[in-house]
Amino acid sequence: MTRLFFVIALACLPSLGAADLRNDTLSDLMAFDAQQIGGVEKSQLSGGLGSMSSVPSHLYSADYIAQLPKPTGGKQWKCLSEALYFEARGETIKGQIAVAEVIMNRVDSASYPDSVCGVIHQGTGRKFACQFTYTCDGRAEVIHEADAYEQVGKIARLLLDGVPRKLTKGATHYHTTSVSPSWARKFPKTTKIGSHVFYKQPTVVSSN
Repeated sequence: MTRLFFVIALACLPSLGAADLRNDTLSDLMAFDAQQIGGVEKSQLSGGLGSMSSVPSHLYSADYIAQLPKPTGGKQWKCLSEALYFEARGETIKGQIAVAEVIMNRVDSASYPDSVCGVIHQGTGRKFACQFTYTCDGRAEVIHEADAYEQVGKIARLLLDGVPRKLTKGATHYHTTSVSPSWARKFPKTTKIGSHVFYKQPTVVSSN
């Protein structure tokens, strides 16, 4: 079951550092230059990176994902894989990629921690502060479905390797269709994919 994702505006947590991101070096699955993009910093893991190429037509195909090699990676890859497993393993390939896009879009935003693990675990351990309920719902985080975990691991690998993020139009928030949170009335909606509705954080304009 896809778990409910709560969005709470919080201050940024400290970065886990660029070293963790360097563990997630580029594979040759996509046509990107590893020498040019390897060891990326937060500013490079952005929508701008994805804009280097159009989205491959086969990217959202379950057959294509199934044919990819078994994924590997460092701490950031593991965090993203686990988040996709517990938040979106019941979704289609598009639905899983969309959730991954939100996490990566937050990494790019100055309003959130600048690492994947930092974004996912923001607020964990503080009452009503979790960004992803699986990190603080009191249930053990056990992987029971190996095939589903391998699939989301492949998707996590693609997103970390800089695959273009085109599905959610820069979304930083989402909720399931079974709920209607109050913040959703104030945030611009970008799209709906599967059981999730996606939104972009409003731009705050300061006044002098």
